[in-house]
Amino acid sequence: MLLGLLGGVALWLAFPGYDVWWLAPVGCAALALATAGARPWVGAAAGLLLGLTWFAPMFTWAATYAGAPAWLAMSLLSALYPAALGALLAGLQRGGAVRPVVGAAAWVLMEWARSVTPFGGFPWARLGFSQADSPMLGAASVVAVTGLGFLIALVGGLLALSVQGARAREGRGWPRMVTPLGAAVVLVVAPALVPRPVSGETLTVAAVQGDIPEGYDRTLSADPGTMLARYTGRTEDLAAGVRSGALPAPDLVLWPEGATDLDPLDPGVGPVAEARIRVATDAVDAPVVLGGLSRRAGAGAAANMVFSYLPDQGLDQTYRKVYLAPFGEVMPLRPLVRHLSPWVDRIEDLVPGERPGVMPVPARDGRPVVLGLAVCFEVAVDRALRDVVIGGAELLVVPTSNAWFGRGDQSVQHLAISRVRAVEYGRSVAHVSNVGVSALIAPDGTVTERTAAFTEATLLARLSLRTEATLAVSTGPWVVPGAAAIVALAAAQPRRSRRQDRTGTHSS
Repeated sequence: MLLGLLGGVALWLAFPGYDVWWLAPVGCAALALATAGARPWVGAAAGLLLGLTWFAPMFTWAATYAGAPAWLAMSLLSALYPAALGALLAGLQRGGAVRPVVGAAAWVLMEWARSVTPFGGFPWARLGFSQADSPMLGAASVVAVTGLGFLIALVGGLLALSVQGARAREGRGWPRMVTPLGAAVVLVVAPALVPRPVSGETLTVAAVQGDIPEGYDRTLSADPGTMLARYTGRTEDLAAGVRSGALPAPDLVLWPEGATDLDPLDPGVGPVAEARIRVATDAVDAPVVLGGLSRRAGAGAAANMVFSYLPDQGLDQTYRKVYLAPFGEVMPLRPLVRHLSPWVDRIEDLVPGERPGVMPVPARDGRPVVLGLAVCFEVAVDRALRDVVIGGAELLVVPTSNAWFGRGDQSVQHLAISRVRAVEYGRSVAHVSNVGVSALIAPDGTVTERTAAFTEATLLARLSLRTEATLAVSTGPWVVPGAAAIVALAAAQPRRSRRQDRTGTHSS
């Protein structure tokens, strides 16, 4: 139980805003040791404690508006997955010896299950997303985020095996400890040698962070049009800086999710919104890509959308968010959940889109640029990112609205996901938030420009456009089936051994 508790704390501290990335393998090692030779119910209890001490402090931002009951329910539900993992590890390690490869495969299955269930899953806080500043990050471009999680858990299993080796008797403890420990060090250091190309045709990108007015919150208490005015005003200021020669001319201007609080497609307020956006777009003389809710596109129900506007032309293209966040954009079990938070009935069920977020946009000079859009939590969804890269995305854009989560660590956790995705797919990423943290990220995961939270700011930098596919595009979909095969074979092995014992034969 103590190992479960300490393992959860280690995993929590591995993520932003503590960023002690090397504690992620330590947390995996703790659960491996806790479950080796344990009964399944003991493994489940250790896994549950690990999950609670990992997720509860990490998800405190969920209580900002939803309240403590919703935060605790979210943490407990998430912790059930490590609990199942603990029971599985106990079964796979019933002989008492840590099994690093099998254990790492079990971790992959647990993270996959949490990413797709229930109600579409919640892939936040996966092991790979803790490694934005780790030498292991390079592995993401080879085996995807899922495979990076496997490597982290494998390093943890090797650390646990070295601890077991150090306790071995008959003078064999030293070699039993050194061999797995050396393998763990190699797995940590070797991915740093994986090339991370950054070359490519460049695009000058401006990302506008408007912050929120005092008193503005999730109830949208500000007067309609207040947020849009902030973004049009800052963009017109950018245009003035370009005309004066103080700033370079952007090829593309990005506003975040919810930048317009007037529906551009609504027959009533749409003309006002369109007129304001077109003034800013014409002033900066570059395409403007922005987010906002629209009921018109959702056939009566609201949809979370991205719009592109072109100078002298107006609205060009739209994207409707496909992967909606459960309990944030759709409300499962509404009659039950409304007892946990007074906010439940203020959240309406949005209408999902049907196609990946691939949006071609002509740059300022007329060059066609293909954007890959991942709105807010979509950046954590493997399929969402893979689909836009396969669709030809040269630049990934993550418009988000972090205002709902206060001043906790959610925004920096979110930014770390974008940095990992940049390396995974070898693409620059523009991560633009209404309150921060916003950043422009190179294909090697390096942050070239970054804002502080809850400030008004405009980022301006040249980002590389790339079309080359990393190995992760091909290998990523195979990691989970491979892990399932490893676990299935390991689970079947003891049964074969028992059958052999009954027939008088012996296994190695």
